[in-house]
Amino acid sequence: MTNLRKFQVASEDEIKNAETTDVYFTRTKEILEKEGLSDLRVTAEITTGSLPRNWEWGILAGVEEAAHLLEDVPIDVHSFPEGTLFHSSDAEGVREPVMVLEGRYLDFCLYETPLLGLLCQASGIATMAARVRKAAGKKTLLSFGIRRAHPALAPMIDRSCYIGGFDEVSSMVGAKLLGKDPAGTMPHSLIIAMGDQVKAWKSFNKHMPKKVPRIALVDTYYDEKTESILAAEALGKDLFGVRLDTPSSRRGNLAEIVREVRWELDLRGYNHVKIFVSGGLNDETVAQISLAGVDGFGVGTSVSNAPSIDFALDIVEADGKPVAKRGKLGGRKMAWRCDDCLIEKITGATQTAPKCPNCGVTMAKLLAALLSRGRLSKTPPSPDHIRERVLGQLKRLNPS
Repeated sequence: MTNLRKFQVASEDEIKNAETTDVYFTRTKEILEKEGLSDLRVTAEITTGSLPRNWEWGILAGVEEAAHLLEDVPIDVHSFPEGTLFHSSDAEGVREPVMVLEGRYLDFCLYETPLLGLLCQASGIATMAARVRKAAGKKTLLSFGIRRAHPALAPMIDRSCYIGGFDEVSSMVGAKLLGKDPAGTMPHSLIIAMGDQVKAWKSFNKHMPKKVPRIALVDTYYDEKTESILAAEALGKDLFGVRLDTPSSRRGNLAEIVREVRWELDLRGYNHVKIFVSGGLNDETVAQISLAGVDGFGVGTSVSNAPSIDFALDIVEADGKPVAKRGKLGGRKMAWRCDDCLIEKITGATQTAPKCPNCGVTMAKLLAALLSRGRLSKTPPSPDHIRERVLGQLKRLNPS
């Protein structure tokens, strides 16, 4: 049979109907039904035993999509708010349940695969974005990573980068869903197609709307310092900035290149021209060159291809009795947090609020109602609100 699907992506209906699940869950459902266990009620929690690359913390993302996935499924769901900075385990080594599902197991067993997929990948991207934001300080960050991933994921990638602390995103559809204007500069192909970088810069200045910043790409034919001076002389006060997209094979010491460009521009009176850097950047390289005079970064592959958070879903209570697989702790739990110290504590569900071991204040509940019998408990927060939550937490982190 000919596959008429032009793009290898699942539709919203296929995702919502749990057609993207692993087949063993359909087999599990069939067996439980035939064994008369259709009404088995369970509590299941989503945790991770560790974070990628020895990261000390993660940023939870994908919660809004998870809510829409499980909407109308007759279960209760509690979750850390989207954008919460979390740890894999509390100070005593107990895994942190970032989301808890309660109800008939057959009502949600088919959703485990897509649910984890929504949380794992978005959280990995948001975490890397937040790490880049922490490294960049207050400098401008642009999400440039959609060309390194399947185009169907462009909105998720840009949203995860934005809530993780990036300032602007490049994709048309991602920006639209965020209620923002897409951001970008110009590609090398424009300069090469026109055969002359000065002609390309002037044409960009002539034809683009005034609201589009005039940022010239300055590494196509000559070195960055020479092309930056050419761009400044060609556009004068209209030039907002220059972008260095130096390939690794020609890069050398990028911080020194930035310092040279800054010096030469300032020497000629072009102090207003900002310097943006892109190409192969991650949280570590951004930190290394952030102090060299860079005003902003375009970061791509390291965020769009960030390692996923390895969340797992486990049943911890069945028919009101604690259960657990090897290596997991059974029973309902509650997550508590000191928002000032960003410390979490996991206890049994019925225990009273503990005190923060650092400052002594009473810790607050971290798991909040997301769905009640399949109905949204409240309107999901806006991406701007989530982003502010992330930025506020990053400010309270100890320097690393």
